[in-house]
Amino acid sequence: MEKTTFPLDVKAIGTNPVKLWGIDMQERTMRIARGANLHSPDAGGTILANAAHAWDPTWLRHIAGQPGMVLTLGGIPALAHVTDRAQEQEIAEMMRGGTAYAAQPGLTQVAYESGPTVENKQLRKRETPFLMELTPATVRQIERASYFGAYKGVTDLLTKYLWPEWALVLTRVCARLHITPNMVTAVGAVFCVIATVLFAYGQYWTGMACGLVFMVLDTVDGKLARCTITSSYWGNIFDHGMDLVHPPFWWWFWATGLVHWGLGYDTATFWWVQGAIQGGYVVQRLIEGAFIAWFGGIHIHVWRHFDSQFRLITARRNPNMVILFAAMLAGRPDLGLIAVAVWTAFSCIVHAVRLAQACAIKANGGRVESWMASGA
Repeated sequence: MEKTTFPLDVKAIGTNPVKLWGIDMQERTMRIARGANLHSPDAGGTILANAAHAWDPTWLRHIAGQPGMVLTLGGIPALAHVTDRAQEQEIAEMMRGGTAYAAQPGLTQVAYESGPTVENKQLRKRETPFLMELTPATVRQIERASYFGAYKGVTDLLTKYLWPEWALVLTRVCARLHITPNMVTAVGAVFCVIATVLFAYGQYWTGMACGLVFMVLDTVDGKLARCTITSSYWGNIFDHGMDLVHPPFWWWFWATGLVHWGLGYDTATFWWVQGAIQGGYVVQRLIEGAFIAWFGGIHIHVWRHFDSQFRLITARRNPNMVILFAAMLAGRPDLGLIAVAVWTAFSCIVHAVRLAQACAIKANGGRVESWMASGA
């Protein structure tokens, strides 16, 4: 028999004139709730959110699955999943008055100061999401926490280490000017196309500069959407569609552009390089998709610690651009693309081996689960 679930009601309690990313807490809470599409087996379930606090959207999804949980900061209830009217009235009164939580039957206090961790499957990380009191003095600190909270825990080395600070500045500017994530994606797409054309004509340095703008904006649009709670279905399609489609064109036209340097490949070399890069790109994506499909939605890059570390350098666009940048410093864009081909083939082998190992574990009755699920 199919289990019945009911939509969870979410209420912002109290008022707060201070805005986060240009949005007041009442509106922000409702945006998060709409995006989360929360359900519970308890028809009377309600989540209360204290407007005096700002919190990571991960908390709402987590507390939705924890009926009776009261998350407190400094003893004051910040979020609570109540299951009856009496609980709702008591907790709401504490939130409005800014008074410390007093034990209630059927409710369990979880103090933020105790450092509870939550797995964020969407962003591939396990952490203690931010929760802070929202005041004029804490806005910038909270915006910073919100921005970095929107970062994937498992990603490539450039996205993780090189341009987070640049993208933070741009994200703040876009939010203040009411520039939407889709606008940012559209501008990034223009730079992506320009970079492709420049590669075709052997203008590698200028092309990489345009590519760098695109890659940074590719980070900004997602962070802006998550920070302002404006993610949309078509926005995700636009953003991820661009990410999926453009890399093969970059590598193809990088190869054809070599003639302008007098370094064009002979026919055999051209096709084995493209075969390794383009074929490897498709194979890696297929392996990732198969892992998700066969092992309950787990991404291959969050299976074990090794996989998360390898994601930093695996043959994707950004690590490949590092290789090509190094080759350009040596004045050999031809050898750079050959290095990308070799690295792509090696990365494919690593992923294929990991997929085979996971299949073997499952075949022997073992469980394949993310290391983040247990926080190990």
